[in-house]
Amino acid sequence: MPQKQKPKSWTELKQAGNECFKTGQYGDATSLYSQAIRELEKSNKKNPEDLAILYSNRAASYLKDGNCSECVKDCDTSLELFPFNVKSLLRRAAACEALERYRHAYIDYKTALQIDCNIAAAHDGTNRMTKALTEADGPSWREKLPPIPTVPLSVREKLAQRAAGGAPQQNLAPQQNLARQQNPPQQQNPPQQQNGIKKTDKPAPSEKDMKKAQALKEEGNSLVKKADHKKAIEKYSQSLKLNPNEITTYTNRALCYLSVKQYRDAVRDCSEALRMDGGNVKALYRRAQAHKELKDLKACVDDLNVLLKVEPKNTAALKLLQEAQKKK
Repeated sequence: MPQKQKPKSWTELKQAGNECFKTGQYGDATSLYSQAIRELEKSNKKNPEDLAILYSNRAASYLKDGNCSECVKDCDTSLELFPFNVKSLLRRAAACEALERYRHAYIDYKTALQIDCNIAAAHDGTNRMTKALTEADGPSWREKLPPIPTVPLSVREKLAQRAAGGAPQQNLAPQQNLARQQNPPQQQNPPQQQNGIKKTDKPAPSEKDMKKAQALKEEGNSLVKKADHKKAIEKYSQSLKLNPNEITTYTNRALCYLSVKQYRDAVRDCSEALRMDGGNVKALYRRAQAHKELKDLKACVDDLNVLLKVEPKNTAALKLLQEAQKKK
């Protein structure tokens, strides 16, 4: 009788799945990852992180095949096993975006940026979702968002330590070149600057400080709605002392500085936001407004030209550019 072939180990099945993925055989990759998951679940050496990676890899295959619902399910499982896995967050965000679940996609992109503020795909996704949600829900779209989870400091430190051993990684859009993101380490060292986005050199705040900073920021937002810009500036300033890495607090305070005609302060806040995210549309637009008021029309036009490369159809920027060019 022919000898029964010994089942392949989960690691061999995973590797075979990776090879299929790299050559575009996504259906075969999905099947191999499924077998690997079954083998690992049967084994005595079941490790939640290994299992999370297999679910995340299978999610990538589903995403490539356009099966976004299954991709979301696998990412959910992966993130239950290994919370704040960046790849799973990005893949789920991309799948939710394709399913037009823009709020969920926005939350995942923003969560990924808490872990690594230098992920270009997450910045691009956040900008796309901001635009889509503004069109769908109007200016108050943020009020309809589910809460954004706070990534604990301990998790960020652990992922940063893991990243220290990795090789440089290109900033990839979640639906492009996923084969190059297929294996651990889960997060890798990005260069100091990519696509105009720089890593902040400020220390990460504690979880307690981040919560306090968020509460102060929300108080500032409430004051802005009441047009009490001076008090809002105070709240945003207190928030930034606790968490100097929150880009939107700088852009929100810049808006208040514009309202009280403190244009140089607005320029300073927008510049700080742009130091962390060189393509931030709000920072570019508000700095352009401040430059216009300060009669620095060249700087105004320069900022608007950069903004229009990010959002070519931004009507407010096009209008401001027209006004600035008339005055030149």
